[in-house]
Amino acid sequence: MQPNLTHLHESTPPWLEAEFVLTTFVTLYFLYVAVGRVSKRKATSLLIICMCWLTFLIWLAYQHFFQQLAGFPPHFLLAIGPPFGLIIGVLIIPKSRAWIRGLPLSTLTLVHVVRVPVELTLYSLFLYQQIPELMTFAGRNFDVLSGLTAPVMAWLVFRQKSISLRWLLLWNVVALGLVLNIVIHAILSAPFPFQQLAFGQPNVGVLKAPYVWLPGFIVPVVLFSHVVSLLQLISVLRRSRLSVASV
Repeated sequence: MQPNLTHLHESTPPWLEAEFVLTTFVTLYFLYVAVGRVSKRKATSLLIICMCWLTFLIWLAYQHFFQQLAGFPPHFLLAIGPPFGLIIGVLIIPKSRAWIRGLPLSTLTLVHVVRVPVELTLYSLFLYQQIPELMTFAGRNFDVLSGLTAPVMAWLVFRQKSISLRWLLLWNVVALGLVLNIVIHAILSAPFPFQQLAFGQPNVGVLKAPYVWLPGFIVPVVLFSHVVSLLQLISVLRRSRLSVASV
């Protein structure tokens, strides 16, 4: 079955693009603040790298690079490969693992509020026939719940201290599952050779500027925040259990 590419080259309203650009830079701000708590120098370096990456991505998108669907592997791999490669590198290099343990859990939790405007953007893209309904909260995407509950979790755990870190661990596991759910549906709905879903209204929106920043930046930041949070929480809870056992 061939995907319907009628809307592949259609644009979206300027207000929607502006809203998404703002969401992207709010995400970058949270990342900068988190890293800045550990090292201002690393935060500045990261900011420069991210700005260069975002500029490169949007330049490619304006050249319609990601909308060229004939080649294999898909050009889209260039949008997601480098950020995920960087994340894997940071997680496996011992020196990098040492400093990510110092990233503040509170900021890594609050960053997920950006998932609310992201979901509103996705629903708008559906209305403009840029993505399928199944990628929105009206379909199979429940990721907005992560964004809505993130500030609640941050408040209860870090301000009120009324619930334990085990609840934050559980929340991260569930929220990670929600984002992986939409990532899988988005990939299988895109007009690539391995497309399995939504042939009538495929996922073409993220192939364009500025929405390519979603898979190329926001999603990697969200996944990175979850993975680092889980590593920290598992480590803290394990040490706590060992200290209790040794008493």
